[in-house]
Amino acid sequence: MNTGQPTFRTIEQSDSAIATTGLEFVTVKSRALGRRVDVTLFVPPATRGATDLPMVMLLHGVFGSHWAWALKGAAHLTAARLIAEGALPPVALLMPSDGLWGDGSGYVAQAGQDAERWIMDEVPALACEVIEGCTTRSPLLLAGLSMGGFGALRLAGKYPRRITAAAALSTVTDVAQLDGLIEESRTGWSDAPADRSILAALVGATDVLPPIRLACGRDDPYLDANRTLHRALQQAGITHQYAEGEGGHDWPYWAAALDGTLRFFGQMLHAHTEEGNDA
Repeated sequence: MNTGQPTFRTIEQSDSAIATTGLEFVTVKSRALGRRVDVTLFVPPATRGATDLPMVMLLHGVFGSHWAWALKGAAHLTAARLIAEGALPPVALLMPSDGLWGDGSGYVAQAGQDAERWIMDEVPALACEVIEGCTTRSPLLLAGLSMGGFGALRLAGKYPRRITAAAALSTVTDVAQLDGLIEESRTGWSDAPADRSILAALVGATDVLPPIRLACGRDDPYLDANRTLHRALQQAGITHQYAEGEGGHDWPYWAAALDGTLRFFGQMLHAHTEEGNDA
């Protein structure tokens, strides 16, 4: 019987015009989440023979899943182009789902499951098992959009020694902003300050923070929140890059802005390699 209500609250659909060459899809049983979960991988040919291959992890936003960065944002094509240009050294792209709790998990630990441990422990371990060249010494770089940006920067504050660089596009800056997006209650989510606020996580870091980059479109509804975070980081003396561009809270902006994010990661990886050579 047709009640006039849509069958699904949200629908995310891949773009069939984006080439899938080089993408791999993996399903694992996550102990942190207590269920099966998926990861999209991109390992370009240029990585062959690499040791301690850098891992670039891209975190999606609410309503999305593991395939979104590749099949809506063409992240693998951008990475391949920048590697060919020499702007990004060979890297493995890891694009995990957030655990698929409700409309979005926030990449936050909650009662009965731990999306944070899935991202920080299990996804890198998976890469070490299935990608030649990835090791426990591989640099780990995190980037994300919207909810994924919240995850990437918050985790940079909580795990500063494990993350080589972190970046966010159109980021949610405080967990309360997710309440306007997700249908479910956040009852049971960790309420630690570092799990609620990017600023709290970064200011509360117990070690030197990794390099950080923020970017946001000028037509994005979170622009004011991103500008506020940028100013707060400046006031706190936390060095970071901040960029604004044309666009909104959408895939045309994120797909274009990923170029700057990966170039930033390339610069940080080159600096990381030079520091290692000097040690």
